[in-house]
Amino acid sequence: MDTQISFEADHLLYNVVMETDISSSTHFETHITVTADDTRKQDSTALDILASNTPLSKQKLKRVMSNGAVWLENDKGINRLRRAKKPVHEGETLHLYYDEAIQETHPEPAELIADEGDYSIWNKPYGMYSQGSRWGDHCTIYRWAESQLQRPSFLVHRLDRAASGLIIVAHSKKTAAAFARLFEKRKIKKLYRIEVTGNYQELREIIQTLPYLISSPIDDKAAVSKIIAIEESENKHRIIVHLEIETGRKHQIRKHMAALGHPVIGDRLYGSTQLEENLQLQSRYLKFDCPITGTTREYSL
Repeated sequence: MDTQISFEADHLLYNVVMETDISSSTHFETHITVTADDTRKQDSTALDILASNTPLSKQKLKRVMSNGAVWLENDKGINRLRRAKKPVHEGETLHLYYDEAIQETHPEPAELIADEGDYSIWNKPYGMYSQGSRWGDHCTIYRWAESQLQRPSFLVHRLDRAASGLIIVAHSKKTAAAFARLFEKRKIKKLYRIEVTGNYQELREIIQTLPYLISSPIDDKAAVSKIIAIEESENKHRIIVHLEIETGRKHQIRKHMAALGHPVIGDRLYGSTQLEENLQLQSRYLKFDCPITGTTREYSL
């Protein structure tokens, strides 16, 4: 449960919201509203105010800001604040969300598959997020793309943190919107390779003919997965499955396969008993008509 506490800093009283069930030095959130006294000081940048009112050093705060864990709220809304030396003004509020474990998370690098200018295709590794949270976004594919290509990057679609494989990153809002329309109209073909638990013959008894359509709704929304091929594995307790998805609901493949009684290996959420490996789910193939040029594009691993 959160509680509100107060403490003195530079003879001014600040109200700070902190989580009390976790050590404040490793996990806390702070909300500081800038006062007129703050703005009259010679040092009234975001970094100065945060350093005066949190247990973090300026060096660590700079890294935390770069990693997307600081937000500035004003009449323009609430936006991430990465520039440490940005002056702040009376009535604005700084929000800091610090989690040491998140700050110390560093997934393997993503691999650039193709740079098409307006967008790029990446091979996202296990452990890299698609989307950030208020606690930071430095572990996301779009921030990785920004750092490598030195251009703005926008999320187009998602892969679970535990999944890997092909993902599209747009480099303008216009291009991101164009891809969103393609996904909405189901104009992007997506193929996945997974490994599931169970015996091959048992799964063949369920899947009499291919392709095999799974259309169970997810969260009361239509969700369509199509098994297009299955292969025997050298390990008799696992099966290789190739799927195409027509919709992109959260954990769609994982939920559909678990409902069949053959959860994806490494799936800690949906019933896999083989947890010594990472999630065996990989996006292997993308095909679409480029929203910029109209030409057909194909990418595969």
